[in-house]
Amino acid sequence: MAALAPTVIRAARMTSLLLAEHEQRTPLSVAEWFGAMQAQDVASGLWSLGVRVPHSTAADVEAAFERGGLIRTWPMRQTVHIIPAADARWMLDLTGTRGLDRMRSRRQQLGLLPPDLARLRDVLEALLEDGEPRTRADILDALTAEGIPTDGQRGYHLLAYASLTGVTCIGPQREGAQTFALLSAWAPHQVELSRDDALVELAHRYFRSHGPTTVKDFAGWTGLTLADARRGVEGNAGRLDRVGEGADAVWLTTELAEAIGDGRLADHGTLALPGFDEYVLGYKDRSLHGDESLLDRVVPGGNGIFRATIVRRGSVIATWTRTLVRDQVRIAVEPFAPLSGRARIDVDRALVAYAAYLGREPVITVSPNA
Repeated sequence: MAALAPTVIRAARMTSLLLAEHEQRTPLSVAEWFGAMQAQDVASGLWSLGVRVPHSTAADVEAAFERGGLIRTWPMRQTVHIIPAADARWMLDLTGTRGLDRMRSRRQQLGLLPPDLARLRDVLEALLEDGEPRTRADILDALTAEGIPTDGQRGYHLLAYASLTGVTCIGPQREGAQTFALLSAWAPHQVELSRDDALVELAHRYFRSHGPTTVKDFAGWTGLTLADARRGVEGNAGRLDRVGEGADAVWLTTELAEAIGDGRLADHGTLALPGFDEYVLGYKDRSLHGDESLLDRVVPGGNGIFRATIVRRGSVIATWTRTLVRDQVRIAVEPFAPLSGRARIDVDRALVAYAAYLGREPVITVSPNA
């Protein structure tokens, strides 16, 4: 196959990212397709699932977490992701442990000593042994009562450490509060994979959900070394195809390569995506998704906070913010350039779909200062 044009790559990625075809899906099947979806912001993570499950509601997505099929934890890059609950242990073993190593010096700076970390497991297992999630505040109170310091950033690092080591995971929200549960109780049925098999599986999930893209993007997404990233790709012979050579080579699934060759890419329209969505965040090189100066408005000052975006025909054209007021969701759109009449209709339609997901009346304003 000849090198792919940028327009083809954008269209193909929309298909991979489940943003083009509107087939029947569930929140769990979406998470299984991706392997992991960044979700340190709860509402954004839920909409990342919802936008890919046609006609779903926030309650539908939240129910998938209540049933235990999905969890949030720290599987890679010391960052919270949504993952299928059954994949937690092999993913933590493969990529989560790298986070433990990177956070060691910070734990030492905070005075979290090995005896504290050893006692942490005992306290959490005793507190959560009944299988019921407990709120973050309840857990920190219990740790403090046992003489384990939780002030400042110590509480966060202790909770992350417990999840990275597979003791706990983040449970469902309780009246807006974050909870934690024992991983062994909340997700007792775990898939077992060797390290080599885990590399191959994670590579396949990344490229089928983000391709066409590069091995460098895969390494950046996972936090793996380039050598391990290449091993994962090489283990997918027959499932992944390469287009191009050297540093410019991109990888994609064999099925997607065939769809491109046959001209079978689906239409991908206009979408309202949440902050931190994989469409923007899932790549080290985001140049194909918009002009660099415009993408700076998605991550202002490179501060790591990804704003919600409007994507039209594969390109980011605006950012948006929401405010919940009684039974309304008030949405302010900041386009990068003036919207045509057709574009404005499509943007409104995308945001009305988001309001329907929330079960609220949309009130949409578009900034005139494009």
